[in-house]
Amino acid sequence: MRILVTGGAGFIGSHLIDRLMLEGHEVICLDNFYTGHKRNILQWLDNPYFELIRHDVTEPIRLEVDQIYHLACPASPVHYQYNPVKTIKTNVMGTLNMLGLAKRVKARFLLASTSEVYGDPEVHPQSEDYRGNVNPIGIRSCYDEGKRVAETLAFDYHRQNNVDIRVARIFNTYGPRMLENDGRVVSNFVVQALRGIPLTVYGTGAQTRSFCYVSDLVEGLMRLMNGDYLGPVNLGNPSEYTILELAQTVQAMVNPGVDLVYKPLPQDDPQRRKPDITRAQTFLNWRPSVPLQEGLALTIEDFRSRLDLDSLQAMPQPVPQA
Repeated sequence: MRILVTGGAGFIGSHLIDRLMLEGHEVICLDNFYTGHKRNILQWLDNPYFELIRHDVTEPIRLEVDQIYHLACPASPVHYQYNPVKTIKTNVMGTLNMLGLAKRVKARFLLASTSEVYGDPEVHPQSEDYRGNVNPIGIRSCYDEGKRVAETLAFDYHRQNNVDIRVARIFNTYGPRMLENDGRVVSNFVVQALRGIPLTVYGTGAQTRSFCYVSDLVEGLMRLMNGDYLGPVNLGNPSEYTILELAQTVQAMVNPGVDLVYKPLPQDDPQRRKPDITRAQTFLNWRPSVPLQEGLALTIEDFRSRLDLDSLQAMPQPVPQA
């Protein structure tokens, strides 16, 4: 098939492109390189079945494709809060443009939505029936409410124009190719530990998250796209960890001598986050398989290879794990 991946040079998008290319598809990567990077797709640039287009999804584009994976949007608080108006334009206008394209060429459309649509949840774990607890005027609203509107648009295009849609709600995902400065908790802890500086824990560290390795997520996205279930469907790891537990795990794996430092919680930071993946298991026969320790080891090695080695010379060597 001919498949378009918006945000294809980003963290998740590039891993998805790897899978699609290895399966023999013709892939078009669309990216404005705000948070994506060419190094993530370098291996495919000379491949005749791969095409890279530098383009911003807030502007219309005409292409002929069979499927659209719509991932384009900065997904970490640091990046989506840097230009909140641009973030909500990407979520609303970008999704409108991609749905319009899907309508014109009769392509199947998958929206990469987010667990942030649940806000700071009052229901635990979060199932797709839960409508969320989102602050519409907070500093995270450009992303949270933007993705909620994107879901609305997808289902309205489906009902009004019979566009073939799929909606995935992605929970915390980690792995190689995460940006060093994206402000997400896994990358924060790994980079800080590698550089020998204190790991920053916000609040008491009692807030929880679930961490899904990127290869598991990509498998879920592809099963959703190629199955019959529209969604929304949660894609994430149902194993729940406190932020403090994650910090201590990274600390032990990378640099046991580094300290932890505690800072106030950011505004609207969710206290608990854990997906109910019953729908994913039922309709996609999917559940994550990569354990946290295994995924963290691969992620740490990737960061270690990318960080400036000069900044790591004075670090104590990590203690091997049993």
